[in-house]
Amino acid sequence: MKAQTVTYKIEAGKFQWELAPGKVIGAWGYNNQIPGPILKARKGDTLVIKFKNNLDEPTTIHWHGLRIPSMMDGTDDVQKPVLPGETFEYRFVLPDAGTYWYHSHFNEPKQMERGLYGVIIIEDETNLKVDADRLFVIDDMKLTADHKFKQAGWFLPRFIERHDGREGETLLINGKEQPTIEINAGQTERWRFVNASSARYFLLNLGGKSFQIIGTDGGLIENPQTATELLITPGERYELLAGPFEEGESFFIESLPYNRMTSVKPKQQQFARVQVGESKASVAVIPEVLRKITPLAAQDAEVARSVKFSVGPSLKRGLDLKINDGIHAHDEPVKIGDLQVWELINASLMDHPFHLHGFFFQVIEENGAAPEYRAWKDTINLPPKSTIKIAWMPDNRPGRWMYHCHILEHHAAGMMAHFEVVDDLMNATARASEYSPHQFH
Repeated sequence: MKAQTVTYKIEAGKFQWELAPGKVIGAWGYNNQIPGPILKARKGDTLVIKFKNNLDEPTTIHWHGLRIPSMMDGTDDVQKPVLPGETFEYRFVLPDAGTYWYHSHFNEPKQMERGLYGVIIIEDETNLKVDADRLFVIDDMKLTADHKFKQAGWFLPRFIERHDGREGETLLINGKEQPTIEINAGQTERWRFVNASSARYFLLNLGGKSFQIIGTDGGLIENPQTATELLITPGERYELLAGPFEEGESFFIESLPYNRMTSVKPKQQQFARVQVGESKASVAVIPEVLRKITPLAAQDAEVARSVKFSVGPSLKRGLDLKINDGIHAHDEPVKIGDLQVWELINASLMDHPFHLHGFFFQVIEENGAAPEYRAWKDTINLPPKSTIKIAWMPDNRPGRWMYHCHILEHHAAGMMAHFEVVDDLMNATARASEYSPHQFH
């Protein structure tokens, strides 16, 4: 199929949004909806976004997971923030099929919790055939009794929120609280999950029923993997095959208790009910091999760089969330075509989801062991006191990029770093010595 140019108009603004009957909030979002519109295109298409900011503060859009030019990445390091009333055109080719998402990358703890996020689905030819394709965007909001966004109190509550990340009691799927999902018995559906929350770890459970994992951040994996639970951290995407279920069954899409070492006791929480209706013949075809993924590096590959995540006290801020013992750091450049094997070290006593902008990586080792299956990722959880080795290739997209913890409050507190992808490593290293990093907004 010939590549096309696919154009969308997106406006960021404020509006009233009903989370549940009678529960209305003052939301921020794209095109007056939460999540924003689903952007659909095919691999190889050019996506054009004509964006207008109707908010009363600056914003940008980050295209999470897309391998696009640096200048289109949507951070304030590569793009002047779009001021109130201004417009900006994002334009880039879509090189990969899969489930991706877009969200604010300016004042994220506030703008994203209020609803500034949406999903991108990029399709390609595949032997996989399903009965239906559904999207589930996971989020939460911290609201007062009268449905206003709760503000962190002075010092101790603010310190805890900075340490833990912000989690709310209002649990959402696709912008709604406790929806009912109807599915026909006998059907096998493709369920795409996106965790758009600020800090919530979502340990997926479908009433104890098994499902098959078929895709991660960078699209399909090689072979379906059967599971009964799946951890989806902030920023991550997973694709599942759900069903077939029996007529009359009812169960919850829920999150099982997961202890990520915060002040909040983990508990089981229900996000939506699934109701199974009358039986319908299935047309699903599930191939044993979904795609082939060529390994980038062996498990014992030599490490080129270590990236350390840590937490420490601060006289000025109370708490610093650090990368390589600094905050809002600048890392050394990498050269186009030089294979990168990085060691991600979590020296802290809590989990952190690592996100690399603009590139996919393969996990090649987790605490000394090989991963269960090969996949393309852009976000991976780092458990406490863990070491994970990843491999990635800087292709011919020079420019400034970043990596960070995708718990939004940790990112804001300093757990992020910039780096350059360059042709000339020597000159870039000289430039880096003169660099003064921006402060996070």
